[in-house]
Amino acid sequence: MEYRRLGTSGLQVPALSFGAGTFGGRGPLFGAWGTTDVAEARRLVDICLDAGITMFDTADVYSAGASEEVLGAALKGRRDRVLISTKAGLPMGDGPADAGTSRSRLITSVDAALRRLGTDHIDLFQLHAFDAGSPVEEVLSTLDDLVRAGKIRYLGVSNFSGWQAMKSLAAADRRGQKRYVAHQVYYSLIGRDYEWELMPLGLDQGLGAIVWSPLGWGRLTGRIGRGRPLPAGSRLHDTADYGPPVEDEHLYRVVDALDEIARETGRAVPQIALRWLLQRPTVSSVIIGARNEEQLRQNLGAVGWTLTPEQMAKLDAASHRPAPYPYFPYERQEAFARLNPPAVPGPGL
Repeated sequence: MEYRRLGTSGLQVPALSFGAGTFGGRGPLFGAWGTTDVAEARRLVDICLDAGITMFDTADVYSAGASEEVLGAALKGRRDRVLISTKAGLPMGDGPADAGTSRSRLITSVDAALRRLGTDHIDLFQLHAFDAGSPVEEVLSTLDDLVRAGKIRYLGVSNFSGWQAMKSLAAADRRGQKRYVAHQVYYSLIGRDYEWELMPLGLDQGLGAIVWSPLGWGRLTGRIGRGRPLPAGSRLHDTADYGPPVEDEHLYRVVDALDEIARETGRAVPQIALRWLLQRPTVSSVIIGARNEEQLRQNLGAVGWTLTPEQMAKLDAASHRPAPYPYFPYERQEAFARLNPPAVPGPGL
């Protein structure tokens, strides 16, 4: 396993981390993702630890807390060997106090997560979404208090826009409070919007990317492609509307390139898609999920080798989409490009 610093923090994280979204299996979305129970979760954790995966990611909203409960039970007796990453902020109910990142909600959410996980601290705590109704200063002071209390070790965010993240970082610097060191983001070969604003922000501010849904919401598994329609048993039939959209032709163009490189390398399509991410700037860790041992072992094959510059360029070209405004002048016009040279590709920050 490769290990990298999380952003510019001192925390070392594995290049691949394990996502526990399939644990618990409650509700229409998470039930379709997976229904892993404690016994199955222990087996998957065993495989992860044997392979050097030491960080496990979950959230309070995953299966209404059941994911945290199952993960905590599966990690019992080996807490000192792992890093636990969890998130809060999305609605857990219909009441006014059941969503957001106010001081009251954050304190309640962290205490509840600690109980469900069966631990006394969270290694990486992330805000699952930006809460426009809670002052940034209130959020930061509460998180600072939770760090000082020993309940949280490192802070991060998830699904923030550039201005939301920068406003928070600037406020933390101004007030001398703990900074966010991670940004959990959607990033894949069929979803590269992260690169336009959030990747430069990560480079500039030391935010390490923790990538969710690296296989494009289950579309880059090798089972879907040109002439290979969505299989009857695919979970995408039930979950596609919840996740990031992608046009069929764009997906097929990327999969065509993946198939070609798979033939060259003898690697599986998911391994190549994951490897491409691991060779992109700012990426500290890529979250892999698995409903069973076979899926997990295949995804583990993304480490221990590299794509050549030519193969990276082929994937870059196949997955490229025109930049949105205000970024397209910097991509297309020499005068703009000279002022902002692109980031040099490579792992980490």
